Formats: sequence, C-alpha cells, structure tokens
Amino acid sequence: MKSNRNLSRAEGRRLGNVALIAFMLGSLLLLSLIRAKFYPIGKTGDAIKAEEQQVMSKESIEMATAHDAAAGAEEEEEETRSKPTDSSSGIGGLGSTAIVAGDGHAERASKPVCYESSRRSDTCEAAGDVRVVGRAQTVLVSPLDREWKVKPYCRKHDAFALSHVKEWTLRPVGSEDAPRCTVNSSATAFVLSTGGFTGNLFHDYTDVLIPAFITARRYAGDVQLLVSSYKPWWTTKYLQVLQQLSRHEVVDADADTEVRCYPRVVVGPTFHRELGVDASSSPSSGGVSMPEFRAMLRDAFGLERAAAAPSGDRWDIRRRPRLLIISRRTSRRLLNERAMVDMATSLGFDVRTGDPEVSTDVGRFARLVNSADVMVGVHGDGLTNMVFLPAGAVLVQVVPYGGLEWLARGTFREPAEGMEVHYLEYVVQKDETTLTEEYGEDDPVIKDPAAIHKQGWDALKAVYLDKQNVMPHLGRLKNTFVQALKLLPHGRQTTDD
Repeated sequence: MKSNRNLSRAEGRRLGNVALIAFMLGSLLLLSLIRAKFYPIGKTGDAIKAEEQQVMSKESIEMATAHDAAAGAEEEEEETRSKPTDSSSGIGGLGSTAIVAGDGHAERASKPVCYESSRRSDTCEAAGDVRVVGRAQTVLVSPLDREWKVKPYCRKHDAFALSHVKEWTLRPVGSEDAPRCTVNSSATAFVLSTGGFTGNLFHDYTDVLIPAFITARRYAGDVQLLVSSYKPWWTTKYLQVLQQLSRHEVVDADADTEVRCYPRVVVGPTFHRELGVDASSSPSSGGVSMPEFRAMLRDAFGLERAAAAPSGDRWDIRRRPRLLIISRRTSRRLLNERAMVDMATSLGFDVRTGDPEVSTDVGRFARLVNSADVMVGVHGDGLTNMVFLPAGAVLVQVVPYGGLEWLARGTFREPAEGMEVHYLEYVVQKDETTLTEEYGEDDPVIKDPAAIHKQGWDALKAVYLDKQNVMPHLGRLKNTFVQALKLLPHGRQTTDD
C-alpha cells in the first residue's frame, strides 16, 4: 500500500510538471502571435514611431519643424514658448528621410522633404528627377517617399493672405509614368508666390523679396524663379531685383504649359523676420545678411551711396544734409507738412518730399531715398523705402496716436538696426491728432486706447490707422530733427553754431 501511494504521488508531480511546461509553451506561442500581428519583424522602434506619427498627423499638409534652422534666433525661441506645440498646429511627419539639395549635389539626409523653415514659412526641397508642371501646380519627383502639399508664401498662419495663394503638390512618380520633359535645365527650380498681400510695399519686401533673397542667394544666380499667382505688373516693377537673384527667365508658373525638368527644386521661400535677415538662423542659406540684401538693391538700381558720409571733412553749402519727408494722400496725413519743410530748412536741411504709390518707378524713388540722410514719415508702408537709405542715415517714424508703439517697433524700429540705420521715434499726442476732434477727449478712443485694442485688429485699424491724420507740434519735432542731425557723420557742425 505504501509503494502504491508513493507511485501515485510521483505520477502527480510528473503530470503537474507536464501541465506547467504546456502552459509556458502556450504562453510563448500566444506572445509570438501577438508580436507578429502588432510589431512585424524588420521594423525598428524608430520606424514604428515614425509610422504612428504619420497616422496621427493631418493629411492636408504635414510639415516637420526645422529645429536647426531656428536654433540661433531669439524671436523664434520666444514664439515657440508662447505658441502651441507643432502637433497642435497640424505639423507632422517628423523624421521622414528624403533626398535634398546640398552644396550643388544630391545627398541623403534625415530632414523631411517639406519642413517648417520658420514660424511663418514652410519650405520643400528635393533633388533627383524633378519635373514641374506649372499649370497644375505640381512637382513630380523621383525618388520621393510620399506626397506633400505647400503654399509657397510667408504668412502660413494668415488665412486671408493664403486664400490668395495657390497650393502646390510634390508627388512621387516612377520613370515610366513621368510626363516627357519639354524643357531641360541644370539650374535649381524655385517656386514662390506673388499672391497674398503683394502690392503693399511692406509686404512686397517682408513676405516675398527678402525671403526670396534668403532662399535663392546660395545658388549664385543659377536658379529659375517659377512664380505662382503671377502678377505681370508686380514682376515688371521688381524685375531688376529678380534679375539679381536669377540669371534665368522668370516663369509665370500657373500659365506655363511646359514640363520643365530640373535636378533640384525648392518650393516656398524661407522667412526670417519682419523686413530683415538673420544670418544665424539658417546656415543652409549661406549666412546671408541684411547688409548684403541692401548691397544687392544698390546693384539692382544703381544706387551710389553705401554710407551717409560727406565727401569732404564736413558738410557745406554744396552738400547740405538731405531730409526726405514721406507724404501720404489718404489716412495718416501730415497736415502741417509745409510748415515742417520750412522748419527743417531752417535747421540746415536740404528738404525733399516724396509720395510713393503702387505705380511709382521703384528705381527712381530708390535713388531719391538713397540721396537722403534723414527720412521721416508717419507709420505706413512708405517707410519700407528705408531699405534704400545709406548706412548711418536716420529714420524718424511718426507714430500715430493710440498706443501703437508696439506696432512701430516690430515693423520699422527693430529692422532699422539690421540695416545699420539710426532710428528715432516721434509719438503723436492727443492734441496732435484729428481723432480728438472727431470723438472728443472723453471717448474711449482717446481716453482708453487699450479698450479699442481689445476689440481686435480690425477695430484698431479702422480707428487709429484709417481715420487718423496728424499735426506734429513743430517745437517737439524740431528737437527730434536736431537729434537726427547729431547722429549724422559730422552732424554737430551742420547746426547754426
């Protein structure tokens, strides 16, 4: 009986071990099936992560942030701290690998084909077999891993501006499916748009010309401009500038019936800052600077003065310092402009006035501005002509009433430093504006401009920019002009003493 009991116990232990082994084998088999279903063999963790990001990102446009491009720019860092993350703004596809252009040769890089080149611009770069079908706003590329879409204009968060900009598609295509080339070029194709706010002088430079310079300069002229949302009058107006960027014909891309073939393409210019260039923010642009842009303008329009310096040891009657007043015909007019001319003349200035319009010949007005040592005007796009001032000249911005110092700072005060131009500001007081007559001193427009600001840009613009004319106090303004004289080379010798 004892031996039988021992035998039964041994058999029980063996059966238990067999059951345990069977359970373990079953568990391993189940885990293998799960792994095979959800984590296929051959995909690394990075590939899986990239795949998940692609699924989560929006389909309309998927741009990856170019962190390296913005690392050196303080304003970009501040923007990042104050704005939502990339994922919240629909930017995805980070980490995609593509062929991109580099130093004139195609090279494999981890940067995506399309990426956020700044807070205001998306840029796409590709190399290989590139075929541009302009009339379809399509770029066919081989090799290319996926389709990309972009609007080539530097106001990516401005829905109104982008409603006037055509969208372009970069699409992968096999050699057997690619349309036949009708025009071949060894240059780099550069797609940009003259839609948006073009026609306003400030936006012409901030949104198009300066970003185009930043993007195209590295190609030393061997780049062809394919202009979308083409405006013939705009291209004619700035043709001398565009010819400095490219030695090739400017193409009206939307009307182009050719299939143009290139080794490389860039779709969308790179933005740095308002009316300026930040050489440190984009090493790929060749470290271009605002002084280089201004030198290019001097070459384009034959401007003689690089610096506001007298020809001899001091100013004399043959070369008095010149003051240019930028006139306005609509809102923000200088109501006592004639008296300002007389006052400035009494200080020893050779005074000129100019009224730039859309139809104004750019070269002729550029030469007038370049001849000036001091330029003064009420806040508005006419002050953009400061790009033609010689280094060391002085810009005097008359800031309209209504707490607009922040607007004056971002548009012209900060850019002046990058242009090597001195900056002075004359802020209009409530007794110098026509708004007091229209609204009365007790109206919030006069008493509490901040309350109007809180109503949004449209309300602010309608009151303080569209309805206001100004009459600067000549005594206060004279002090500003005297200060400008002192900033000029040998300036103290030009006064009455």
